[in-house]
Amino acid sequence: MSIISNTNESAGGNLTARALREGIFAGIIALGLFVLFVGLETTQNIRNELVLNQRWGLLAVFVIVAAVGRFVTVAYIRPSMAARKAAASKAVAETEESFFKRNFSKIAIAALLIYPPLMVMLFGVQGSLKWVDNFGIQILIYVMLAWGLNIVVGLAGLLDLGYVAFYAVGAYSYALLSQQFGFSFWVLLPLAGILAAFWGMILGFPVLRLKGDYLAIVTLAFGEIIRLVLINWTEVTRGTFGVSGIPKASVFGIWSFDVSAPNNFAKVFGLPMSSAYYKIFLFYLILALALLTAYVTIRLRRMPIGRAWEALREDEIACRSLGINTVTTKLTAFSIGAMFGGFAGSFFAVRQGFVSPESFVFLESAIILAIVVLGGMGSLVGIAVAAVVMVGGTELLREMTFLKAIFGPEFTPELYRMLIFGLAMVVVMVWKPRGFVGSREPTAFLRERKAVSGSFTKEGHG
Repeated sequence: MSIISNTNESAGGNLTARALREGIFAGIIALGLFVLFVGLETTQNIRNELVLNQRWGLLAVFVIVAAVGRFVTVAYIRPSMAARKAAASKAVAETEESFFKRNFSKIAIAALLIYPPLMVMLFGVQGSLKWVDNFGIQILIYVMLAWGLNIVVGLAGLLDLGYVAFYAVGAYSYALLSQQFGFSFWVLLPLAGILAAFWGMILGFPVLRLKGDYLAIVTLAFGEIIRLVLINWTEVTRGTFGVSGIPKASVFGIWSFDVSAPNNFAKVFGLPMSSAYYKIFLFYLILALALLTAYVTIRLRRMPIGRAWEALREDEIACRSLGINTVTTKLTAFSIGAMFGGFAGSFFAVRQGFVSPESFVFLESAIILAIVVLGGMGSLVGIAVAAVVMVGGTELLREMTFLKAIFGPEFTPELYRMLIFGLAMVVVMVWKPRGFVGSREPTAFLRERKAVSGSFTKEGHG
């Protein structure tokens, strides 16, 4: 017994020493990386002279966080994760799920339904505008986009870096057709999806024989082509000036949200005039569109086409040997995923009232793809959680004005959005390599459906 205890003590001492050593190394690396970006700042004075400001306190915070984070990761987090992974490998889905986990989707939908009224109760009609729009509609748009891209990337395994192109097609379809022909939102919503699906098929044909990095390059080029067309086709798209004055959506033509309309929503119900009512209506609209995306995805996944997507994702050669037509399988994945991107684009145009090519840059595609990967490719719940964390976390930075009292009045948390975003991605990929949801239920099973642990699934596939 004494020999075993001495062995454990020595192992613990070695682990602590290693963690301390790696923490010091991480602090040194952070010092070298951030000394020029964080520690030093260049500004201009009133005489246009370049002034070098020193911010050693802020630099020390970055170095300490890196060193302490590395020490805690090596000393505590990694051993705990290794023990949990070993326990999960021995017994997969043997324990009974809790009530919250079993009914998570229903609870989340119920919470979303009462979210706008709750914000109105807490902050008033006008005060709820920010919380419904920035923290509700904005997140749900990315949830819908990520669920649409999940069909292409998560289910079919086709790496698409130009998904924002279909987003742009939907937005410009609604913006131009509503202004030129006066069609309503409810007519143009399915039309925008159909046009985006058509362009998805156009993208699908040239990339039928491509996969991996080559597919990613071609889809990236397709997204840039669409953006450049929007910039240079000034006779139709008005170039970099964008399209403004886009008509608002109405409640099926019964109630309008235009102030001058006789059937204005606030006038009909005798409410004070406020733009918050329109935002609440848009919240429930995008929630319905997102739930429709999830429902269609779940239904398609259980159908033969969904199983063909998953077979294509795992092994294309084996998929062909089984007699599956990979041409139609790829085209349907691209077109259906693009269709939901078109739906989201038309909603984006309605919400903003203005669209321009600057809203559809490559960074948008990268963020949507990152949400899919971080959430766990193929997992709808994981993707929704990732969208809430990433998009909601970005919006929270705008509310952290109290940090100016610590780092100075000129400190703006939003400027560090991409730095924190990249750091969070690294942490999540180290902590959960297969995304937030590391297990999934198979669509085909024998006798009993069981969740597949992340330990037994292919890296990056949930």
